[in-house]
Amino acid sequence: MSDYGFPKYISIAEKKAKAEKALKKLKKKNPDLEPVIIEGRTLAKSWWGKAWNLNLESYADYSNRINRGKSYVKSNAVLDLKVSKGRVAAKVQGSRAKPYDTEVRIDTLDSTKWRKILELCNHRIDTLEQLIEGRFPKELEILFKDKRYSMFPSPKEIHFNCSCPDYAIMCKHVAAVLYGIGARLDQNPLLFFELRDIDGRELIRKSMEQKIESMLKNAGRKSKREITAEDIPNIFGL
Repeated sequence: MSDYGFPKYISIAEKKAKAEKALKKLKKKNPDLEPVIIEGRTLAKSWWGKAWNLNLESYADYSNRINRGKSYVKSNAVLDLKVSKGRVAAKVQGSRAKPYDTEVRIDTLDSTKWRKILELCNHRIDTLEQLIEGRFPKELEILFKDKRYSMFPSPKEIHFNCSCPDYAIMCKHVAAVLYGIGARLDQNPLLFFELRDIDGRELIRKSMEQKIESMLKNAGRKSKREITAEDIPNIFGL
């Protein structure tokens, strides 16, 4: 506490130093830690990371809480963050010596939404490959912006808890982890499919099957333009 009764201001540099010290100590016991390291002032650089963060910030339920985690994730206080199907387990360095255990659970996509996604992605094998690689095509933005598809989770699909004594609905450690997920997607967009239990490769396979089936159905119809050998790589995104 400061002399005026308010919490003492701690700079980002001081928080980073504390987090680095805690990380070194933890790694002695657990060398498999996967810390979230933010380089520079930008939380996310790729489309995936930016879009994830913007989605979180777009909900009124989170508007007064999510920003609490920015300084924490910028100071590299997320000492460990592991993504699995429907779950993110993390350790966040707070004001106490021992890091807090934080968990975020994300509902997986239901079968109805999955079918709608497959219908929309029909005949788009080439753009789906770009999607998985993180090179997001403009024409498929509806997958993330339209609530009928809801590829990004809504607040009602996000559940969390933290071992800290903060009884707020969303503590700053949880908020830091949510931003940390965005940073992790910068490194590996495939983790998004893992988190929401979507098989990206299965999306590609099904989209290709639909394309071939459509081509076979139209095989007997006359077309103004025949498919040449040069067209085949473009059709299948080769």
